[in-house]
Amino acid sequence: MRNRINRRSFIQSSAGLGVAAIGAPLQNPVRVLGANERLNIGVIGVGGRGASDLAGVASENIVALCDVDENRLNAAAAKYTGAKKYVDYRKLLEQDDLDAVVVATPDHHHAPATVRALRRGLHVYCEKPLTHTAAEARLITELTAKNKLATQMGTQNHEHPGYLRLVELLQSGAIGSVREVHVITDRPGRWWPQGLNKPTETPSIPSGFHWDLWLGPAADRDYHAAYAPFKWRGWWDFGCGAIGDMAIHLMDPTFWALELGGPVKVTSKGPSPNPHSGPKWMETRFEFGQRDKLSPVDVYWYEGEAKPREEIAKELPMNGSLFIGDKGRIAIAHGGVPKLLPEDQFADFKTPEPYLPASPGHHQQWIEACKTGSRTGSPFTYAGPFTEIVLLGNVAHRVGETIEFDPATMKVTNLSEANEYLTKPYRKGWEV
Repeated sequence: MRNRINRRSFIQSSAGLGVAAIGAPLQNPVRVLGANERLNIGVIGVGGRGASDLAGVASENIVALCDVDENRLNAAAAKYTGAKKYVDYRKLLEQDDLDAVVVATPDHHHAPATVRALRRGLHVYCEKPLTHTAAEARLITELTAKNKLATQMGTQNHEHPGYLRLVELLQSGAIGSVREVHVITDRPGRWWPQGLNKPTETPSIPSGFHWDLWLGPAADRDYHAAYAPFKWRGWWDFGCGAIGDMAIHLMDPTFWALELGGPVKVTSKGPSPNPHSGPKWMETRFEFGQRDKLSPVDVYWYEGEAKPREEIAKELPMNGSLFIGDKGRIAIAHGGVPKLLPEDQFADFKTPEPYLPASPGHHQQWIEACKTGSRTGSPFTYAGPFTEIVLLGNVAHRVGETIEFDPATMKVTNLSEANEYLTKPYRKGWEV
């Protein structure tokens, strides 16, 4: 990344953001394994996305399982009979024989679990978005840079063949200097609701569900099915809304190929901010300046009912991206292949020879890195700065004004009140 930060300025800025200093040594040395040895893995969150992640690492020794829902926990434990069971991941992270952990919790638990694991000296696979706040992303970036551990954020399509070819086209200048990128998703909508106030009903907590542990670092409130097990994503206390869910996937090749970073101006349009949940729709503009030899670029994000102007909409695939350069355009759907536009102009275009390495699979790549020190596609040193930028869209929405963010100082420089949304308070015992 070209967006380098000074360590002293990070420590000074993080002290004001409620995150801990990073100088503590690892609690135990990393165990060195041979390529054919099996890792001892603990999995935090074993239902929903966590069940898929658990299956993705099932070739290794699953020695610990954690879920606040005992029904999900017991179902997973019936398959992995040698694993110890936990409802509190803080206890799981004390298990002596762990080499690595998978974190597949709601967003508000990502950093508390990941930071504890990194400080313990464990390799970590964490679902996206990497963190709940920009300050947490910065902390994890610094911890990862300091400690030589294998890390991977759960952007499973990061090295999808279509995205690899897209990055190669952009980096080789197939459409010249990219001046605009448009990215769209149909979420939230039918996937989960947003723009809601807190429910007033107080239904009973389901049997076997540890509500207080599910809340974890979040402020105490009554249980409601509007939050758990799935609809938490739209609530500010637990999730990052649609941009935190899908921009981490859809903007990934943009961040990678265009080397996004440096000071950025962010403007979000949408309904009036709701203090409790994300908007029903949002249009966000990220304005990046010159980055070494790369031209200034504006990245537009559309979610829910937000739509681009007609000439963009006709070429922009739903849940996809459109890149506009001074020599042409590229459209791509998530999980698809890049399409050069206009088609007649590129009829005889010779695509560059593939040069980005294929991935053995997102989970397998991380497993191999844990054992051998090989690369991962989305290490936290990459995923942290990316997450930090994406979450600024929510900050701009919540303050209702354009913000100017300086990554060197980790501050919004034009609107001091926006800085409170870069971090959050934590309940005692759940601090990072």
